[in-house]
Amino acid sequence: MFVDQVEIEVSAGDGGNGAVTFRKEKYVPNGGPDGGDGGRGGCVIFEVDPHLSTLLDFRYKRHYKAERGGDGQHKNMYGKDGADLILKVPPGTAIYDRDTGALLADLTAPGEREVVAKGGAGGRGNAHFATSVQQAPKFAEKGEPGEHRSLRLELKLLADVGLLGYPSVGKSTLIAAVSAARPKIADYPFTTLIPNLGVVYMDNHQSFVMADLPGLIEGAHQGVGLGTQFLRHVERTRVLVHLLDVSGLSGRDPLDDFRVINRELSLYSEKMASLPQIVALNKMDVATDLESVRRLEQTLHDEGYPVYRISAATRQGLEPLLYAVWDQLERTKAEIAAQPAEPIVHIRAERDRDLKRFEILQPAPGEWVIEGRGLERRIAMTDLDNEYAVRRLQRLLEKLGVHRKLKARGAKDGDTVRIGSAEFDYQDEEAEEMERDA
Repeated sequence: MFVDQVEIEVSAGDGGNGAVTFRKEKYVPNGGPDGGDGGRGGCVIFEVDPHLSTLLDFRYKRHYKAERGGDGQHKNMYGKDGADLILKVPPGTAIYDRDTGALLADLTAPGEREVVAKGGAGGRGNAHFATSVQQAPKFAEKGEPGEHRSLRLELKLLADVGLLGYPSVGKSTLIAAVSAARPKIADYPFTTLIPNLGVVYMDNHQSFVMADLPGLIEGAHQGVGLGTQFLRHVERTRVLVHLLDVSGLSGRDPLDDFRVINRELSLYSEKMASLPQIVALNKMDVATDLESVRRLEQTLHDEGYPVYRISAATRQGLEPLLYAVWDQLERTKAEIAAQPAEPIVHIRAERDRDLKRFEILQPAPGEWVIEGRGLERRIAMTDLDNEYAVRRLQRLLEKLGVHRKLKARGAKDGDTVRIGSAEFDYQDEEAEEMERDA
């Protein structure tokens, strides 16, 4: 089964928790803190495997999670780092953020890698928090949660030449005639249910990859027929070979077919429609109305298209066609390379640990939400069940001016304040002191 688009969920591993321990050795009374740090959580990494040709493995498993980091231990022993989760994908896989549509990675070269979800940092053990004032800290940091992402994977075939045309115009026959590919061939629509790739070798020891794409029909850009399921495979090609059936046996007008296919390309992508096209008039061995063929040929020539008469079944005219394709490829390679590529969002740049950058929102009366990556990260790494850790967090919030800014916005006693996944009750300590003094 050929699968070229899937949606999955990936989660990097959480960091391990820091340890709260103290030295307990003979002849060492009142030993100091010696809690070690937690290990880093594993990352989720995509890697190109040239032996794969489909995204089928992701069809049956949609959720992936990397290993969690190990917790810290006594004697300042660090926890073990979580193992990275490496997911293998075929060449030509584009990875998109499903929520924003941003392109995260475009993987084409064998062995190429991209980190799509970064593992959480390990929490620091209590040995890090010892000071001259607080010599025996009874708290440590929890591990940082790993990143979670909803992804859409799209496989776009890495072909130099794409074959276009209505169903049963002879695309599969052509690719079988010029390469070692052996696609399924039959005389009925949509015989080709998956794209076929064939390598065409020239006598100058050069080669190019040709993709036999399933037939397009009117409305394909909206998903009619095989539609957009396969149109994306044309996106990476440099040259298009447009096959027309001139045998007269299909009952369709070849020129109308030509117009429909190009209109579908334009509606799907102007960039694809602007690719150079070479027209191949196929099935010349059984064509009976040669005058109609001549008029079609002249019309396409007048519109600027190079036209070749061929018979894929008898191999008539294939050599001139292939050399024309090769020459066009050579001319367009430099032009394609010079065009700006789709921008890739490097997600590792999104992580912001600046505690001072936060925003206070009020989604409803009596409810406040504080948003800020750095502050949310600190909350997630705080053990809210440990009173000493909570006291440290309260001092941090006071230092950052969170209480002062909430009061200035109109927060009142008993209001709910959310930071990340944590929820607190707001208390106006100054107002309470004034009431007591009164």
